[in-house]
Amino acid sequence: MAAYKPTIGLEIHTILKTQTKMFCGCLNVPDEKQPNANICPICMAHPGTLPTINKEAVEKVIKLGIALNSQIAEVSKFDRKNYFYPDLPKAYQLSQYDQPLVSGGELNGIRLRRIHLEEDAARLLHDEKIKSTLVDFNRAGVPLMELVTEPDVTNGKQATDFAKELQLIMRYLGISDADMEKGHMRIEANLSLSADEKLGTKVEVKNLNSFKAVGDAIDYEIKRQTEFLDKGEKIIQETRGWDDKNKKTVSQRLKEEAHDYRYFPEPDLPSLNIKELFDSEKIKMEMPELPAQKRERFAKQYGLNKDQSGMLVENKLMAGYFEESASELEELAPGANFQSLFNYLTSDLKGLMKEGEVDFGEKLKISPEYFARLIFLISKNELNSRMTKDILAEMFKTGLNPEDVIKLKGLDETVSEKSLSEIIDSVISENPKAIEDYKKGQENVIQFLIGKAMQKLKGRGNPDQLRDLFKGEIK
Repeated sequence: MAAYKPTIGLEIHTILKTQTKMFCGCLNVPDEKQPNANICPICMAHPGTLPTINKEAVEKVIKLGIALNSQIAEVSKFDRKNYFYPDLPKAYQLSQYDQPLVSGGELNGIRLRRIHLEEDAARLLHDEKIKSTLVDFNRAGVPLMELVTEPDVTNGKQATDFAKELQLIMRYLGISDADMEKGHMRIEANLSLSADEKLGTKVEVKNLNSFKAVGDAIDYEIKRQTEFLDKGEKIIQETRGWDDKNKKTVSQRLKEEAHDYRYFPEPDLPSLNIKELFDSEKIKMEMPELPAQKRERFAKQYGLNKDQSGMLVENKLMAGYFEESASELEELAPGANFQSLFNYLTSDLKGLMKEGEVDFGEKLKISPEYFARLIFLISKNELNSRMTKDILAEMFKTGLNPEDVIKLKGLDETVSEKSLSEIIDSVISENPKAIEDYKKGQENVIQFLIGKAMQKLKGRGNPDQLRDLFKGEIK
């Protein structure tokens, strides 16, 4: 088997989060359930209608360009990309050809070629009952950003890592939800193999609607083309789709060249003078902290390792919740160790949230302040693990602060030495076999005894104190 070098570039389409569509005043609600609810003569391409450029959409693309250290164009324009398909009302798409808004830049070691704006097409719905295809035009004209990389990708994992980081950046910038399951972010891969410096025949792979599909499809296509070339067969230039069920790519159609689209400048839209219309320096100053910066700061400020800070930053809302809780904890206990906060947040609290189908946001009843107060009580050794889980579960249901839950559950009652002594004696008398085993050297039996005592104490006991008492009592 010969060694072939993969050359892979990505094209990523993302629906932007704007109030209105790209060239008209219709609401931008790509997931609208009622068919054809948000349409007008402009996005339906009625004769005589004129488009206008959505300034908010342009600014969001500029914002991403700044975040990726790209060059922002001084002048840009829109072009007509001509092709016919039932989901395209005009029989052409308003896009950008030779003067994109953004050029260059880099992310995760992969260079960017361009980022441009265009309008999305309608949605085709295949109805098996009536044996017809219906067209929903709600999505027609929605602002669609296309990012094109240089062919720097070499395998499926690298492509997946790039796409995940891009999605995270767009979410932090607030320019898109970039939800792949809903089609807000759609990825295509252009892939070729070569045995020398000469590039091989390019194949485009579509229908990549999850990060797993991106990695699997690229790795499959590398394998498929390698087997073809080893047999002396030629790769044809085509578009292939990803069949997620059978985990393979399938041929769809021969690939068009750029000249097949007969691009020409859109006569109904003026050129955009970016320098006059947008203040790039002001946009740059208003940029939020980006994921890479936040990971680095979390590691340094809160003493977290790389994986821990990465786990928090993956979810913008969770990162915000952690930071607010950490700030509250710092006020309660200056110089606090934030490891316990991280552990309870990412395990116990997230477990309750998953079970209750709640995300960080309005539906989560526990405020960062109350969560920090719970961690503070743990740090003072006022709560054991069992008590903490019970209190947290009650806080999750009610939103009460931990002190009120402790009173409500009767966990604030101190246990007298006399009561403790009586419980220790009771556990010893009820478990003679365990006592005998312990005396024979089976040290782990002590945990069993502590558990029995904790049951009688309804979780109020201190395990370390109980261990000492049992050891002192059993001779």
